[in-house]
Amino acid sequence: MGDQQPKHLSLLLQIMTWMESQGNFQMRAPDHATKLELITKVHSLSEAEAYFDRLSTSSSQKAAAFPLLHSYVKDRNLKKAEALMQRLLNSGLAVSPHLFNEMMKLYVATGQFDEVLSVIRHMKLSKIPLTGLSYSLWLNASGEISGVSSVEMVYKDMINDENVKVGWSTYATLANIYTKAGHFDKASSVLKVAERMLSVSNRLAYSFIMTCYAALKDGAGVLRVWESSKRVPTRITCANYMSVMLSLIKIGDLKAAEGIFREWELQCHNYDVRVSNVLLGAYMRNRWMDKAEAFHLYTLERGAVPNYKTWEILMEGWVNNGQMDKAVEAMRKGFSKLKGCIWKPPEKIILAIAEYFEEQCNIGEMRRYIKVLEDLGLMSLPLYKLALRTHINLEAKALDIIEMMERDKIELDEEVRALIQQANQPRNSDMFKKLISCPTPLKSFFTHYW
Repeated sequence: MGDQQPKHLSLLLQIMTWMESQGNFQMRAPDHATKLELITKVHSLSEAEAYFDRLSTSSSQKAAAFPLLHSYVKDRNLKKAEALMQRLLNSGLAVSPHLFNEMMKLYVATGQFDEVLSVIRHMKLSKIPLTGLSYSLWLNASGEISGVSSVEMVYKDMINDENVKVGWSTYATLANIYTKAGHFDKASSVLKVAERMLSVSNRLAYSFIMTCYAALKDGAGVLRVWESSKRVPTRITCANYMSVMLSLIKIGDLKAAEGIFREWELQCHNYDVRVSNVLLGAYMRNRWMDKAEAFHLYTLERGAVPNYKTWEILMEGWVNNGQMDKAVEAMRKGFSKLKGCIWKPPEKIILAIAEYFEEQCNIGEMRRYIKVLEDLGLMSLPLYKLALRTHINLEAKALDIIEMMERDKIELDEEVRALIQQANQPRNSDMFKKLISCPTPLKSFFTHYW
């Protein structure tokens, strides 16, 4: 399915381009917005920017500005987002609250909460109506800057705004702010209001409220909302089961999470390893290694196909338990599943495996390991130091390691400069004594390196 969607979008873009080229077809402003969004997805943001610059009417620019700004917000490109907003303001085109909401989302994402308040002031002065999302972003920013009393004043403004309907999401936002501030009774009170407002047409809302109850350590609330969610007529997905399990695990109620897992097993058609990974991760974090390994074998018997996350969980657990041979094997299997995935395991786990290769004097494995890590963009100064030390201990040249550091633009400190100099000293006959003393057999070394 993932390969079909770009082809589908590309075909749509081709059709729109052909239609636009026909003299008897007039593109409407929303059509330009759709085309710009397609250009961003099929080609690049720079091509979308060029298309936006070619738009000749203010109505088409006004419509296409939103998908362009949304792309900047998604990339957290503050400079370009602010420049576009200034351009729209100068042209008198920035009149939609949705544009200002996008800017506020970007300011919240980048921790610039004062800027959110500046946007709100501008909207009020310019008589641009606030939406429910505007108020939600304002509530969050006020909570970060001024605390609960300021948040409650914003909430009063919201309920007095006859153009805005206060829904469950507002109360969920309030609950999160109260929880963060330690006002647990108030948080519980507004969550109950949100719970009463839930609709059988929106399953996602139930998952969101469950996470709010989990933040309050209210397991009964989580399970109550879970049972209520079953009234929604659409199919309960794996993601829904994962959501409630994660909420229960956050509270520490693994027994209840296991019960939900068994509930999922009874109705699943395909054994989705993402669901079992939730429990596997919980067992590993609790250092229940025997239980984790037994559960892993059980899921394999049931038909689960491990993904890279499965092996990452096992790798971390075995590293923490000192079972490095098993950790390395899990790492290899994880690497084989990485096509099209973003892998970001904890740095301490990455370092632990590199340290293991150093201790084993296993230069072949070390070199293969850092090459994969460099391809994934995960190399760091401590990892390069370990690689250099391994080469020094075996008196092997490390020119390619130094080239990798240059490509990765690693900032050198005094220690690594000394290691680089030492790594490039001529080899001597003591190398063979060092090889013999290494845990890795001599034959293995030559197989891997020479």
